[in-house]
Order: sequence, then structure tokens, then C-alpha cells
Amino acid sequence: MSEPRYPTLHVRVPDAEIDDASAELFALGATGVEERDATTLDKSYDGGTVLIAHFDSHDEARIAKGVLPWASTVVDIVGDAWRHAWREYFKPSRVGTRIVVRPPWEEATAREGDIVVVIDPGIAFGTGTHESTRLALAALEGLVRGGEAMLDVGTGSGILAIAARKLGVASVLAIDIEPEALVATNENAARNEVGGIVTSSKAVGTIQKPFPLVVANVESRVLIPHAAAVARTVAPGGQLLLAGLLVPELDELRAAYEAEGLTFVAHATERDWIAMTFRRAASTPGAKKTAAKKTAAKKTAAKKTAGKRVARRASRRPSAS
Repeated sequence: MSEPRYPTLHVRVPDAEIDDASAELFALGATGVEERDATTLDKSYDGGTVLIAHFDSHDEARIAKGVLPWASTVVDIVGDAWRHAWREYFKPSRVGTRIVVRPPWEEATAREGDIVVVIDPGIAFGTGTHESTRLALAALEGLVRGGEAMLDVGTGSGILAIAARKLGVASVLAIDIEPEALVATNENAARNEVGGIVTSSKAVGTIQKPFPLVVANVESRVLIPHAAAVARTVAPGGQLLLAGLLVPELDELRAAYEAEGLTFVAHATERDWIAMTFRRAASTPGAKKTAAKKTAAKKTAAKKTAGKRVARRASRRPSAS
């Protein structure tokens, strides 16, 4: 019996066009896009950037090749060994000062006070080895106050939701539009014996309840156009952590979220990646009292106006005789 063959399209693109090329590949039917450059475990051919797009059929891969403006090659992956080849690179690692991330098949040495997060991402994103995830995990150590509710936008493997629960967050709503991500998050939550995580396929724009802490480790091509929707989920006095961003995108992301009423607090970098934190101003008691006084004044004025109208109507009635 012959081994299965999986069609992929290898696309060489300039660094500045990675986001555009990825979006085009998904529009052409790619089920996933992998980025390879000098920093990834699997290197690119010549030190440039190569996108590996996975397709369900060879016809889809060939059609995409004929449409794309970038040089590309259809390559078959033979057999299923590739599905687990990445595991040999996933080793225990320390993130920040207290968090240790390890896969289920590896043991880790933890110090007193450490938080150990056991993650098997499956085909979802988030092992703790990528710079964006590491930045987000390290930032969480300083953001979690304890006892608050958190929204995890684009939860992936659930690594941030699980780490947050172990750091003291009371509950997490973990959302992702990819079904595989929700499966991975639920499995990893059980693996870590962590409750209080609710998974949902809701889009961020449908979330009505504001949260004291919101984290979003997703790409800028999602975070910029959805800035208003993401910002609306941050409660007064709440904090927002954005990751999955490249250093040159800092100013654009900052402007997009400041325009939604958030205050930029800080950023951290690792290699070419960046994480940013924002805060929404708290509602002050004085502001609430002022608003309440204005509302009461309006009601009183409305009652007086209604009373005058009734009196006027009464004065126009003919007297009984």
C-alpha cells in the first residue's frame, strides 16, 4: 500500500509582502500556511522567506501556483512522519521568571514557586517556543492581579489561558475560530488539571461583556482591522496585551488602539517580535456621581414640564354651569 501524499505550495516572497501573500493563499483555498526563514527550525532555501501553503488537493495547489505573482513550486509531502517531526525540537523552556513550559513527553526541573504549563498543541499554535508566545507569557506575570476574569482572543493551544489560570486569574473565556484550537485548549486544560476555562468559537466582534484583562496573540492583519472590536472588550481600568506583532508595526498598532480610547503602557521585544500593553482609564466615582446628578436633573425637569402642560390643559377646560 502506497504512502499518502499531501500537496503543498512553496512560495518565495519578499519580507514586506508576507502578510499579503498569506492572505492570498488562504483566499485560494490553503488550509494552513507555514512561514520559514532564517529564524525557524526548518530553514528557507536561500535565507529569504518561504511560505509553505497546505492544500486539500493537487488541483487547488496547481491553480494557486498559476494565479500567484510570486515564484512557487508544488511539493508533495509523502507519508505521515512529518506530522510529529516537530516534537524533537519541543523541549522544556523557562519563560519570564516563574513559568516553565514543557511537552507531555518531556520532564522539566522546576524551582520552588515555579508554574509548570504542560502543552501538546496538536496542530494548533502555541508551544511557548515562538517569540510572540514567550513575550505574551512573560508579560502575563506582571499583568495578572489575581481573581479577575480574562478574555483570550485566538487561544490556539490554550497556553496563555492555562498560564493565566495558574498565575491567579479566576476564569478565562478562550475564543478561536479554528475548531482544532478549541479541541487542543480543552485537552491541555485537562492535562494541566485546570478548570475555569470556557472555550468558544465566537468571533471577537460578538463579545459583549468587557473583561479586566484581555490578551490577543494573533497577527497584525487581524488586530489592526479589528481594533475597535478588541478594544471594546477591555473594561474600565482593564488591561490589554497584544502579541504576534513585528517590531516595525509598533507605531501603527499603537495608533489604532489609542484611537479606540486605550492608553499605551509599554512594549517588549524578542528578536523581530513585539508585545504591547494598553490600559483603559477607570471610571471615577466623581464621574459616576456627576452622571447620576445630570440624569436626576433631567428627570426633574421632565416632570416639571409635564406638570406645566397638564396645568395649561386644565386652564383651557370650560367651567361647569
